[in-house]
Amino acid sequence: MAEAAEKAENSGAGDSAGSIHGSSSAAILLMAMGEDNAANVLKYMEPTDVQAIGEAMNAIGSISQDQIGSTLDNFIQKIEKESSIGVAPGSYLQDMLERALGKERALSVMAQIDKDSIAPALDSLKWMPDSIVAKLISDEHPQFIAIVMSYLSREKAAAILEGLSEERKADVVVRVSRLETVQPKALKEIDAIIEKRFGQSFETELAGAGGIKAIAEILNCVSTDQENLIMENLTALDAELATDIREKMFVFENLLTIDDRGIQSLLREVSGEILVKALKGADQEIRNKLFKNMSSRAASLLQDDLEASAPMKLADVEEAQKEILTIAQTLAEEGKISLGTKGGDFV
Repeated sequence: MAEAAEKAENSGAGDSAGSIHGSSSAAILLMAMGEDNAANVLKYMEPTDVQAIGEAMNAIGSISQDQIGSTLDNFIQKIEKESSIGVAPGSYLQDMLERALGKERALSVMAQIDKDSIAPALDSLKWMPDSIVAKLISDEHPQFIAIVMSYLSREKAAAILEGLSEERKADVVVRVSRLETVQPKALKEIDAIIEKRFGQSFETELAGAGGIKAIAEILNCVSTDQENLIMENLTALDAELATDIREKMFVFENLLTIDDRGIQSLLREVSGEILVKALKGADQEIRNKLFKNMSSRAASLLQDDLEASAPMKLADVEEAQKEILTIAQTLAEEGKISLGTKGGDFV
């Protein structure tokens, strides 16, 4: 409902000078439906959405009848545009998948589509303070910790990882990186532990939870000192895996997080030939980031070279991008540039 409200407001339909947008729109709609109904809606939302709407409610203050009416009108207009086929989409989807794939495979696909609905116990951990979750699971088996970490937000998972003993961190990192699916037997064991602690249960397979990308995102959220220590220990355990994770932690799009002075330092170390190859496969935002940190003449020449260059193999483009990333990481280690702040999507 909050999503529909936001879409309705952002669509501009029926906007007036006093209209309310985004979280404030959702907040008004929830207040208009009464406490009980609003509570039933909020329990299906993500913690971050509940927090945003709560903050909006607290900040709204005085709202005119015109603003309330405008918000409700926009929401109703949006809902009226939605099509209806007279059947619950979830039931229809599951029935269709069972006919096409069989019950077991259909359950696996549904698990990937909507993990929250089939894992309420794990979902409850999202609402708990990081320190409490970390304390509750830090003494469990490393595989249990890996499954829980892969399901939670990257920031919460990073807090759990930082709270583990040094000897367990690398072990858990390896397990998350290799986690493709969670089999029913393993889930039943986890279910028993979660149910004991929180009084909830779940039995369906949870698929596609972890992997190298997941652990790379988690490590991007830990402190630099912790990251270096974990990666050092991981390299001793599995050097190839450590390399794969590092490649996922810092990708070409991350250049957008480097400040202008850092980009200028980086450009001084990169040859024109490598730059042309790397930018051949880059989006316009990255190109513009580099162009604006060159002289007008250099930027113009580079653009001409890009336009005149022949099609390149994707492997060659990726190799050039990796070379630039390696240079950037070297400069960062030398303290000459900063690769951005920890705790966001990037290093």
